[in-house]
Amino acid sequence: MATTLETSQQKEKLLKALYTLQLKSNTTLQTAGPLLSSQQGMGMVTELQVQQLADKTKTLCRDLDDINNLLHYRQDELVRQIPNPTGSRYGCVRGIHCSRDGSIYVTAEAAPWVHVLSSTGQVLRSLPCCQTGREGGSFLPEDVTVTRAGMVAVADMTNGAVWVFNPHTTPSKGEWIKIGKVGSPRGVGVDSTGKILVADYAQGQVRSFALDHAFRTLNIRSVPNLQGPRYVSPAPNGGFVVSEECGDVKVFVSSHKAVCSLSSKYGHQFGNPAGVCVDAEGSVVVADEQRRTVHLFPQSGAPICLVSTGLRRPAGVACSPFGHLFVADTGENCVKVFKYHVRPRQPLGTL
Repeated sequence: MATTLETSQQKEKLLKALYTLQLKSNTTLQTAGPLLSSQQGMGMVTELQVQQLADKTKTLCRDLDDINNLLHYRQDELVRQIPNPTGSRYGCVRGIHCSRDGSIYVTAEAAPWVHVLSSTGQVLRSLPCCQTGREGGSFLPEDVTVTRAGMVAVADMTNGAVWVFNPHTTPSKGEWIKIGKVGSPRGVGVDSTGKILVADYAQGQVRSFALDHAFRTLNIRSVPNLQGPRYVSPAPNGGFVVSEECGDVKVFVSSHKAVCSLSSKYGHQFGNPAGVCVDAEGSVVVADEQRRTVHLFPQSGAPICLVSTGLRRPAGVACSPFGHLFVADTGENCVKVFKYHVRPRQPLGTL
């Protein structure tokens, strides 16, 4: 009861502070606007006072962004754990992708399968990673994504290739098509234009390319000089985000020009950044393998720790459109599902 009363008092205090700021700023603006437009000078307002107000406003805006973000997000709210569909025989879960309908795609170390799961962990389909034709044999997917055409694409580090599953070639079965040599592909994604993104670990670069109807590569581009790129994720502006082993997380725009590194922009120190993804609101989510945490980096405001405890070795991460965070925890060989985003309740009668 005491906790509920204390929480209610804190809510009232916060809302009162926000309302006071809104009321005072509106009143001052209504007064200052006509006076500034009708006077030639600034009255008795000095340049120092203007600068001090500008600095305080900038700080206050940052504080308000932080408050807004902290109201929208939750920490360590574990919903469920989904065991590795392949069991422990083939190694631990590693790559993960969440589609628009909420289904998730999972790969595991040394396991020649891609498993498609529901958001609750039910296995919907399992795709065996086997070559067809003369070569035969199987391959081991490192990471997984889904193309704009709905086809599964994986990074195969052992064979230095990207594979795309074409469900239309063989009735009810489909087949994997090998997309050339790509060095040492470790992470894979698809950008907003439909191009496939590949984190080439050994050569220190991210490659991007399009595919035509015959699965030939087009418009091949590379971003070099990266320090052990691991995972790559599309960004809303047509660019991408890439994690560097024992280094940083870098953001690129559609022209492949570097915008920033998250450590320099946010003053955040990474241990060993692994899985990265960008949620529906454009925030970057990063799993830190060494620190065993997951942080969210909003477009405005300070970083937010979404998962501070309960992870042993986080690898791939993915966000669903429904406010859930999926973390492939290789240390416990399972996918951990967290509720990280809280949406306000819709009034009755609204959609």
